[in-house]
Amino acid sequence: MAIRHYWSMTAAAVGFRLVLVLFGGDLHLSSRPEVSTPLTSLRRLAEGYWLKQASMSPYSGSMYHGSPLLLSVLGPLTSKSILTLHGVTGQVDTMPIYIADFIAAMLIRSTGRTLQIARNKSLKLLDLTKSVNDPVNVSAGDTASLIYLWNPWTIVTCVGSCTSPIENLMVVVMIYGACSRLVPLAAFGYVMATHLSLYPAILILPVTLLLGYGPDTPPAKVFLQKGLSASEVDISDIGKSTSQRGFGQISWKPVLRFILWVFIWSCYVLVLNSIILNKAGGLQEMFEKTYGFILTVKDLSPNIGVLWYFFAEVFDFFRSFFLIVFNMNIIFMVLPLAIRLRHRPCFLAFVYTAIVTMLKSYPSAGDSALYLGLLGLFANELAEMQFTFFLFFGYIGVSLLSPVMHNLWIWRGTGNANFYFATGLAYTCLQTVLVVETVSSMIKHDRKLRLLIKT
Repeated sequence: MAIRHYWSMTAAAVGFRLVLVLFGGDLHLSSRPEVSTPLTSLRRLAEGYWLKQASMSPYSGSMYHGSPLLLSVLGPLTSKSILTLHGVTGQVDTMPIYIADFIAAMLIRSTGRTLQIARNKSLKLLDLTKSVNDPVNVSAGDTASLIYLWNPWTIVTCVGSCTSPIENLMVVVMIYGACSRLVPLAAFGYVMATHLSLYPAILILPVTLLLGYGPDTPPAKVFLQKGLSASEVDISDIGKSTSQRGFGQISWKPVLRFILWVFIWSCYVLVLNSIILNKAGGLQEMFEKTYGFILTVKDLSPNIGVLWYFFAEVFDFFRSFFLIVFNMNIIFMVLPLAIRLRHRPCFLAFVYTAIVTMLKSYPSAGDSALYLGLLGLFANELAEMQFTFFLFFGYIGVSLLSPVMHNLWIWRGTGNANFYFATGLAYTCLQTVLVVETVSSMIKHDRKLRLLIKT
C-alpha cells in the first residue's frame, strides 16, 4: 500500500532544510563532533583546496584527509559566497550536498519497490500472501525514503555542511544498481563509496549476492518444502537469476561483469586523482593521508564513537595490537553473516552498514542516517521486532544528551571526557542491540514462513 501524500511530505522535508539554512541563523552544526568528522568536514576541505590553489599538496598540512575528487567538485564552491540574504552567506555553496541527499532518498524508494515486487511474487508462489501481508502492508520504498528524509540526523548532516550525504549517496547508488541489475552503475557506486570512505569495501559480498542471486526472497528450503521446481519458481520482473537462486545456483555472468567494471572504474578514478594531484602530491601520499589516516586513528578529537577515547588512554606499546583487533573485528563478522543471510543480500548490506558505523574510526550522524533509512526497506519483514520502544527513545536520548555532555566538558568545564564518552558508549550499545534484534527478527520471519508452509 502506497503512502498517501508522499510527494507532499517529500517536498516538506526539502523545504524544511531550506528553511533551516535561510532562517535558522548560525546553528554551528558544521563544528559539532556528532555531525562533522576529520574526514567529512567541509571546513577541512576548504583548507585542502586553498593549499592546492597555492600549488601545494592538499595533504601537506594536518587538516584534509578526503578524496582529491571532492576538492575538484566542492572546492571551488567553498572559495566564494553566492547567496547573501538576511545576513546568511555562502549557503548555496552546499547545494550539491542537498541534491545528493534528495537523490539518495529517491534511489532508496526505487530499491524498496524492487524488493517489494520480489517479496510479493515470492509470497504468491508460496500461497502465503494473505497470511503474511494481513498484519502490515505498507510500501517499503516510500517508508524508507521518508525515514531517510525526515530523520533528524539526516537533516543536521545535510545542513551541517559536511560530505557525508555524498558518501551515503554512493552507497545507495551501489545497492540500487545491484538490485536493478545495472552492473556499471553498481560498480561505479562501489568504487566511489570505497574511494571516499574505505569501509564500504566489505559491501562487495552483498552486491555480489544481489547480482548473482537477485533481490531478497525467502530461503531455498521454503520453496523446496512447498514442492516447487526450478521451472515453477520464475519471477520475470527480477530476472533469470532469481529463478535459479531458490536452488542455490548463482549466475556468474553479472558477477564477472561487475568485477570488470570495478576494475575499469578504479583505473579511471586513480587516473583522475593522479591528474588532480599532479605536482601537488601524489597517489602514495593520498593513500597514506586517507586510508592510512582511517586505519591508524591518528586524530583523537572527540566523536560519537568509542575509538577516540580508547586510543587516548591505551599505552603506545599496545596501540598497534589494538588497531589490528578493532579493524579485524569488522572483517570477522563478514563471512558468518553472509553465509546465514545469503538469501537476503540487501538486508545483509544494511547489517554490514550498521556494523561499520559501530566500529569505524570516525563515525558521524550521517552514517546512522544511512542505515536507519535502509532499515525502512524491511518494514514488513521486521514488523514484529522487539525492543522498538527502547531503541526509539534510546536514540532520542543519545541525540539530546550528546551535545549537552560535550558542552559540559568543553565549554563549561564542569564535566570531563567521561561524560561525553558515556553517550558514545550508550550509542554503540544501542546500535549493537539494533543489529542483533533486526537479524534475529529476520531469521524468525523466515522460520515463520517455513511453519506456515507446513500448516
